[in-house]
Amino acid sequence: MSHGEDEGALVLEAQEMLAAGQSDEEVFAELAARTGNWGVCVLAVCLALGVPRTDAEARLREVEPLFSDFAVGEEEDLAYFLRFGHVFIVDRVLEEHEERIRDLLGTAAGARGGYPAGLLAWFRAGELTKIFLYFAKTRFPAGRGSPPEFWAAMTAAGELLASRDRPDHEEVIAGLERCRTQAAAISAK
Repeated sequence: MSHGEDEGALVLEAQEMLAAGQSDEEVFAELAARTGNWGVCVLAVCLALGVPRTDAEARLREVEPLFSDFAVGEEEDLAYFLRFGHVFIVDRVLEEHEERIRDLLGTAAGARGGYPAGLLAWFRAGELTKIFLYFAKTRFPAGRGSPPEFWAAMTAAGELLASRDRPDHEEVIAGLERCRTQAAAISAK
């Protein structure tokens, strides 16, 4: 196809590439290099991933002004930027049980003093177990955050995660035990 490729055809092609195991970043870079139409390729990848059209168009409007910072041949660099800008993240709709876990993890993040920007994608994608296991390894430097609030929220989140049968159950239980140990050590002070 040429520079005037049809958006629908690009969405279908992106879906096939994703189904074949290519990452969203690879799919964008390949389509963008071939077509030269970066905006349509952003939309195509978002739509192929399942991002609603209105959200995909809003994401495109946010990043489109930055296209001028890249030149033809730099599609891989642009794809990398788009990945770290969370353009291709599919926001997961959570059930009530998961929303409670996410809220507790958000409380823990606040009590910790925040979280690395890379975890935003995990929050948006509903990667609750990954966030829990990451936070369960937290160490607090003196005077930073609120360890009692953090470990209480983490213990509650871990208990909710552990209450459901899951493939990573043993890891969650180990993380929960660490949270309980830390919470007990703080309350004993």
